[in-house]
Parts: sequence; C-alpha cells; structure tokens
Amino acid sequence: MPLQRLVPKFGFKNMNRVEYCPVNLSTLQKLAENGITVITPEVLVENGITHNNELVKVLGRGELTAKVEVKVHAFSAKAKEVIEAAGGTCDKYEAQ
Repeated sequence: MPLQRLVPKFGFKNMNRVEYCPVNLSTLQKLAENGITVITPEVLVENGITHNNELVKVLGRGELTAKVEVKVHAFSAKAKEVIEAAGGTCDKYEAQ
C-alpha cells in the first residue's frame, strides 16, 4: 500500500486560538449566595473555580437572580442579557 494511504490525515490547528475557561451563571449565583457581589478572575481563583492565568468566559447556563458586578474576559450574549436583567453589570476585564 502507498505511504500516503498508510499515514493518517492531519487537520489544521489555529495557532492564534484563544481558549477560555467557561463559568456558568449557576456558579455566579452560588458565589452571590455566599455574599460575593463583585466577581473577577481573582475571586474565581480564590474560590477554586478557575486556575491562575486562565481567561474566563461567562456562559448562560443556569439562572441568576442576584445583582452582581461581573468583570471577566468575555461573555456570551445570553449571559450578558441575564446579568443585566438581574440588575448587575458586565465589564470586560483586560489582563496585564
């Protein structure tokens, strides 16, 4: 059999892809129930949700009823809508 048929195909890997650590709204609700109203990547690291130096993206899974101020690297459209509907604010966090 020819060599090109024996060797598997390899796909393209984007070298510039940015990977985010996902955090759902249900996780933010649990933090708010514990009295945390300002949520930043540092707060998420302190509570063991993410690791240090990870980019954080809030996703829209779950419910959020508490008014929280969220400062992370990215938001999904639904998450931003739910946070603002609950009376909170969404700010993009720029890492140094």
